[in-house]
Amino acid sequence: MDIKPLIDWVTTTPSIFKASPPIASKVPFSKPTQTKWSAYQGNQRLGFIYQHLCSELFKSTPTYSAIAEEIQLVHEGKTLGSVDFILKNRKTEQFEHWEVAVKFYLLHQGLWYGPNAEDRLDLKLSHMLNHQLPLSSTEQFSQNHPLWSNASQHLLMQGRLYINPFTPESIPNECLGFSINPDQIQGRWCYQSQAHLIEEPLYLLDKAQWLTGRNETSIPYSDPQQGFVHCQSESGVFWFILPEAWPTQDQPN
Repeated sequence: MDIKPLIDWVTTTPSIFKASPPIASKVPFSKPTQTKWSAYQGNQRLGFIYQHLCSELFKSTPTYSAIAEEIQLVHEGKTLGSVDFILKNRKTEQFEHWEVAVKFYLLHQGLWYGPNAEDRLDLKLSHMLNHQLPLSSTEQFSQNHPLWSNASQHLLMQGRLYINPFTPESIPNECLGFSINPDQIQGRWCYQSQAHLIEEPLYLLDKAQWLTGRNETSIPYSDPQQGFVHCQSESGVFWFILPEAWPTQDQPN
């Protein structure tokens, strides 16, 4: 997989949220020194791809020295979680703990759900703020990594938010008290029964294309499929098409 277009997307796409510590609104990958990137051959799930992109960028940005990633914390045989990245800021000489996530959420009755409806923006944000980031403040972390025990905590959450133009509703401007970046409310979604209302052709996206969009090999969307599909229209609008039961039951995609 050629990751250059994905790298470009990560370095230029703002956060889902406006700046409000510990949430970052701007990506920390300023002016990467690397211009050529090795093809990605790992796990094709989007979360793994995104983690790899962030890892490559942290190693390439002049702002940081990449120290460690995916630090597993175990206590009495139980895994507490893992810390995404520990970095050293070359300007401040301070250590920083970064958690990163790429997510796609659809507005339905006032809540932002993932296409897999078990996922929800408020639940994900709460988990990141109240479980993932505090891992670097735990006694287990301090004992194993005393040099990094005072690392500042930062969260980068990129992605896209979607609204249903055929079932309009008020759009929340915050989640758990953190202001949503309205520029990232770019996508659209609808049920399969509403898809005929879309007035231009759609093209199916594979997981990596969820970020960057379709290319010349993308397949046209035609008949409803089991589960949800993610598409992009001919004019560039991203669309999720969902079964009628969503979000009341989990979907198989």
